[in-house]
Amino acid sequence: MRRYTLIVTLLVAMTALFLGACAPSAMNTKATANVAPDMGVGDNTPLSPADIDENVYQNGGSDDIALMGAGELPSKAESGAATIPTDKPPQAKLDEALDFCRASQEYWQRGELEKAVDSLDQAYALILEVEAQDDFKLIQEKEDLRFMISKRILEIYASRNIVVNGNHHAIPLEMNRHVQAEIKRFTVGPEKVFFLKSLKRSGRYRPEILRALKEAGLPEELSWLPLIESGFKVKALSRARALGLWQFIPSTGYKFGLKRDQFIDERMDPDKATTAAIAYLKELHNIFGDWTTVLAAYNCGEGRVLRTIRTQNVNYLDNFWDLYERLPRETARYVPRFLATLHILNAPEKYGIDLSIADPPLTYETVTVAKQISLKDAARAIGTTEFELRQINPELRYKISPPRSYELKVPVGKGETLLAQIDTINATALPRPAVVYHRVRSGETLSTIARRYRTSVGRIMRANNLRSSHYIVAGKRLKIPQRGYTYTKRSTRTKPVRQTNQAQYHTVRRGDSLWNIARQYGTTTEAIQKLNGLQGTHLHKGQVLKISEGKHKGPVNTDQLKTYQVKMGDSPFTIAQLHKMSLDRLLEINRLSHRSKIYPGQHLYVD
Repeated sequence: MRRYTLIVTLLVAMTALFLGACAPSAMNTKATANVAPDMGVGDNTPLSPADIDENVYQNGGSDDIALMGAGELPSKAESGAATIPTDKPPQAKLDEALDFCRASQEYWQRGELEKAVDSLDQAYALILEVEAQDDFKLIQEKEDLRFMISKRILEIYASRNIVVNGNHHAIPLEMNRHVQAEIKRFTVGPEKVFFLKSLKRSGRYRPEILRALKEAGLPEELSWLPLIESGFKVKALSRARALGLWQFIPSTGYKFGLKRDQFIDERMDPDKATTAAIAYLKELHNIFGDWTTVLAAYNCGEGRVLRTIRTQNVNYLDNFWDLYERLPRETARYVPRFLATLHILNAPEKYGIDLSIADPPLTYETVTVAKQISLKDAARAIGTTEFELRQINPELRYKISPPRSYELKVPVGKGETLLAQIDTINATALPRPAVVYHRVRSGETLSTIARRYRTSVGRIMRANNLRSSHYIVAGKRLKIPQRGYTYTKRSTRTKPVRQTNQAQYHTVRRGDSLWNIARQYGTTTEAIQKLNGLQGTHLHKGQVLKISEGKHKGPVNTDQLKTYQVKMGDSPFTIAQLHKMSLDRLLEINRLSHRSKIYPGQHLYVD
């Protein structure tokens, strides 16, 4: 019994949502002032749920239950304005409610959906008047009717769904004090600048959004939803980690097919995010059926809206505004802001808005690349700017294409140029966070280490996969994140290690860091820290650092040697093979060891 009652309660709550789309003025707690049609049943024996389902959904006119003919179904206009007698016994009211349900079925079969909903409205008004008290049989019959009405509403709504989805004017442009307040904020208030800038950016993406909405049969007004969501900023990031034009959180984006890895985040791809948003809006509309409630659910999630509806003191929900005061403030304002946007854009002259300020739409063509290249190098190869490539490829997280087949967007007419130049573009690796290493000493904590290196405990924990900030072991080597990233790019500052058998030193200059110095001399920050007894990375101008111990064999005559510039992917072994020399010879003439690192752009001596 408890499970059955719960199912009935949930269905009624869902039905309440659908009524906002099916009958905006119907299905409330007040009894409708109409006379029920004079339709009697064969006897007053309560019907079981199975009987109700069989007779209402399958049996168009049985011997036990006499359905009225199609020409005998009364409408509200025909039934007059007389009130339903309140002195009827409860069983008579339930019988009348059942008659209205049968009439609704007939109306629905004839395609008269509004009359079908009106009949259900009257049926529900009747069962609300029934005070069952302790009569269990009466309570059960009342719940059976409530359950049947819920199913009928779902069925009627499903039959209207295609019509609603295809109606481009399905979003009601209501005007109330909440909408008026948002209009004022957008036109003369503190958010006017935001509104105008968002309107300007909308021109880049809205034409494609409009096309996709038309193909999906959704209201064109939804093309303005990104103005409220993100201000038409493709990289807008909220406090809840929602990202992109349509503000998807990672889990919802994944559900609707938006990929995310270390190279790309398709939530920032306007076209793919629009496709995902349309799928999500369709799903929400199938749940709620009322566009204003759908918008609220899009903002805070369908679960939150359904929970809020269940706490209503009414059995049926007329429209979104019944929810307004119960939703989170951000969500409650979300729908009025969207409606205010539509009002402003429908009458721009009235509010002093110039629609011609919108940017022209982005134009591009796609070309398939299977090489990991940076947008900067690609732009140089095809004679355009990095900014232009970034604008049409916002989903690339580090401005580097992934190392797989990828559809890269380029300006119109530049695709063939890129393909012709692709072999001349060096591959680019992802940037790595700059780090130094620290050996934990007895008595140290993550807090003291973080202060020493001017970072945070959280960053150190993430870099070292630590689960607790209260337990570290003396002697453990920790990776300490530093500001910025390490890019494996060409560098004109890199030079070979000076050819000498003496210890090498470097005097710190303004702007130097351990990482820069290590790269300049072909060594590592860890080696410099060890040679100089440094516990941290702090340097000061004029400080002298030992770079090497000076244990090399002696000076090498470089007069007869050539130089080679290290490229991405090179190693000492491959360079030695390329120049037909032994690895030991290459290491010797460049004062390198087997543990030494080489970097793209570095110059090495070769035979």
